[in-house]
Amino acid sequence: MDHARSPYRRLTSTAEAVLNRNWTGDHMVPSRTLYPHQWSWDAAFIGIGLAHVAPERGWHDLASLFAAQWPDGRVPHIVFDPGVAEKDYFPGPAFWEVPPVRQDGRSVRTTGIVQPPVHALAALHLHRVSPAADRLRELYPALVAQQEYLLKHRDAGGLGLVSIVHPWESGLDNSPSWDAALARVPADPEVLARYERRDTSKAVASHRPTNADYARYIGLAESYRDAGYRDFDLAETHPFVVECPAFNALTAAAEAALAEIATVVGADPAPHLERAAAITEALVGHLYDRETGQFHTRDVRTGELSKARCVNGLVPLILAGLPGEVAESLVAVAESARFGLPVPSYDRTAADFDTLRYWRGPVWININWLLWRGLATHGYADRADRLRTAMLDLVERSGCFEYFQPDTGEGIGTPDFSWTAALVLDLLAETPPERE
Repeated sequence: MDHARSPYRRLTSTAEAVLNRNWTGDHMVPSRTLYPHQWSWDAAFIGIGLAHVAPERGWHDLASLFAAQWPDGRVPHIVFDPGVAEKDYFPGPAFWEVPPVRQDGRSVRTTGIVQPPVHALAALHLHRVSPAADRLRELYPALVAQQEYLLKHRDAGGLGLVSIVHPWESGLDNSPSWDAALARVPADPEVLARYERRDTSKAVASHRPTNADYARYIGLAESYRDAGYRDFDLAETHPFVVECPAFNALTAAAEAALAEIATVVGADPAPHLERAAAITEALVGHLYDRETGQFHTRDVRTGELSKARCVNGLVPLILAGLPGEVAESLVAVAESARFGLPVPSYDRTAADFDTLRYWRGPVWININWLLWRGLATHGYADRADRLRTAMLDLVERSGCFEYFQPDTGEGIGTPDFSWTAALVLDLLAETPPERE
């Protein structure tokens, strides 16, 4: 696209300025205020936008993240910047108690949990926009190790699906998807007596997870940490073990991306295609509810599907191998009164729909970007164009915020949010899958 003639040319410069401000010289932070470290799936979404304006930064950001990959293949959800004081973010490295790793001549610390594996999609996108076969070749073994960790160590339910052990691993921290499973986790009030929340000092408390939920989050992190971040017998030993449809859809999409990457780097794409198909089949077989027409999370400990209708249940639309009737159903649900375009994070008709509280109602650009790709993948070009326009109009009107009020479009959360800016640049480039 000729950005000089774009109706969003002011938005282009705004998004680029956000990314320039959030670049540390080594990696991109999600925001300078609330998120002063490097986040895993943020780095992937940011790389997708950087492909259009600063691809070398995108490659460097991914390389920086994967330099902190654990020997077992897990990619930690946060790589802590040693230049940021412990007091400036909680829970910081002292809480997680993960031994430091050497990264580019310095010692860095990480968390012990993961986030959705969007990184293979980002690497492939960077290569498509600005070909760099050598970069792909360097990163490919680490991307494969990431997938092997998830598929071998985290199949707690034995169904061929990845389990998460903490809501933070989903990226959708306080989604109603976790309410039923979290209700069985005690909310110890002593947790918040021992630790001080930092997020509510930098963001509006009523927009953030409640204290009860936060106490559960810290308790779960302590439980996993104190067990040595061990993944053996999770369903029997850990209080929260859940299969998320979005996380698994992104795992399958990563395998499909790795198949294409394999053809570039001289590896065999067949195992990746087989795994993508197997995960897709398991998703449809175990997490899809024909009655609601969408996917739901499953509590591995009880075998029960969550009744909450959340946006993570629509994300499998990104999978090209999804049966046509399932894709059609997801599109119908997304366009229904329960959601609408742009898609909020939770069912608008639910009694506890909250237009301001994090993942319990607001609109997030990264999830809508995934749905935009899904619509294009399954041939819904007109709807994809409408969603693209809705996202761009939203950000042009309100700015590059973390998330948005679903009724008014007001920007909420932290301003100058990197993945919002980055994905806007990709939307402006107009490159959904069938146009690439």
